[in-house]
Amino acid sequence: MADSNAKDAETQTTAEDHGEATAEAQGGLERKMETRHLTMISLGGVIGTGLFLSSGYTIHQAGPLGAIVAYAIGSILVYFVMLSLGELSVAMPYAGSFHLYAKRFIGPGTAFTIAVLYWLNWAVALASEFTAAGLLMQRWFPHSPTWVWSAAFIAVVFLLNILSVRLYGESEFWFASIKVFAIIAFIVIGLLAIFGAIPISGYDHAPLFGNFYNDGWLPNGILPIFSTLLTVVFAFSGTEVVGVAAGETKDPSKAIPKAVHTTVLRLAIFFIGSIAVMAALIPWHKSGVDTSPFVLVFQSIGMPFAGDVMNFVVLTAVLSAANSGLYVCSRMVWSLAQERMIPHALAKTNFHGVPVFAVLFSMAGSLLALLSSVVAASTVYLALVAVSGLATLVVWASVCVCHVRFRRQWLAEGHAVDELRYRAPGYPFVPVAAIVMCVGALVLVICDPAQRSTLLYMIPFMALCYAGYYASAAWRKRHGAGQGDGCGGAGHGGEDHGPRDAGPGKRKAERGR
Repeated sequence: MADSNAKDAETQTTAEDHGEATAEAQGGLERKMETRHLTMISLGGVIGTGLFLSSGYTIHQAGPLGAIVAYAIGSILVYFVMLSLGELSVAMPYAGSFHLYAKRFIGPGTAFTIAVLYWLNWAVALASEFTAAGLLMQRWFPHSPTWVWSAAFIAVVFLLNILSVRLYGESEFWFASIKVFAIIAFIVIGLLAIFGAIPISGYDHAPLFGNFYNDGWLPNGILPIFSTLLTVVFAFSGTEVVGVAAGETKDPSKAIPKAVHTTVLRLAIFFIGSIAVMAALIPWHKSGVDTSPFVLVFQSIGMPFAGDVMNFVVLTAVLSAANSGLYVCSRMVWSLAQERMIPHALAKTNFHGVPVFAVLFSMAGSLLALLSSVVAASTVYLALVAVSGLATLVVWASVCVCHVRFRRQWLAEGHAVDELRYRAPGYPFVPVAAIVMCVGALVLVICDPAQRSTLLYMIPFMALCYAGYYASAAWRKRHGAGQGDGCGGAGHGGEDHGPRDAGPGKRKAERGR
């Protein structure tokens, strides 16, 4: 018993040492966000227009049961990825975590490519959110210019991100809360309508679940389940923001595991619950192909101002997604600058611990993407969208590969699994299964003619990123400049940059590295 207590005390001490060392390595960022912020940021990054507007398309393609199966598979994949990310983020809670893990356990070229892809993914998404915000305001102000509202939203999002990380976390908490409340209300009202407690047009009796089997359980067959799976995977993108925000979270060893489990569970309930309600109340072949299924359900039960209510909710979803997008973009830039992969000036922070220049750079990138969507929609913007389209899958796969290599190196250094503050359950099945599912989703892209062009843009872009990184590294070496002295080291795989700040005997000695 005494030995057990001593071991627990040692583990606690080394974990505290690790936290202190990590704080020192944050380069000016401050740990101001709490667990509730982390959870809502992750939810806010996922719940967006995809659920509110496009979910009807999934039901239309795969049928009611097929849509639920597709979202269930997507939930499992997300859960596996988040478990791997949770273990890595607790052991190494750094801002911009993905590429730092890739730098340690795969290679610096891969790290740079992943960071650029992920930054571009959110920058393009950010541009589309600003456009969407302007268009949504047209419902209430039809005679006002769209660009005025887009500019107003740009200013709001910029201010929320530039002032302090706590303000960002707090604003995202409330934005996400509005979305979550709307979804819960939708599910509750929908269930009451399904069981006849609330009258719904088109039915003189309780609808129950007849729409699930009236045309057969899978009216379009099994294949559409897999063809819509890629859409479902992208609908869940954004959960990985937990890893990006880990470096600015209080007590990450407790906050991150909690956020991982609660986020995925809530997302599964929200997505599958919403899909089930929609499918039960609206025939699958009429389910919101052109109109939000949320609006259709609310209108069917006679809810007043259904269109205005949903417009407000979707507008909140857009603002929330833009808020998260700028945050993620700026932290990726900050992290790359910390590692000396791009000019180090972009890593400077203000007295609130906000990387101002990284925020400005990311906002400029999103505005350029926005400009391209207006003046070169069929060329430049199309290529940007295509390149960013598969970024989530690439990031998820890299996280799981890093998890496997982290565990191997951890054990090779003589540590026990019990020394980890958080251990992903089901190892090694969980990361390996997630890698297989990510590769499977990429194969689906090849099989889908509509998505195939994405690879034609993405593969050359990734090759350019690798070439650009190694050309830059060679130039720096020739001129005597280092590749970076941040937490990722400079070498390949686990040669020089393994989880050195995760082992009990090494933390204090290497704290200054």
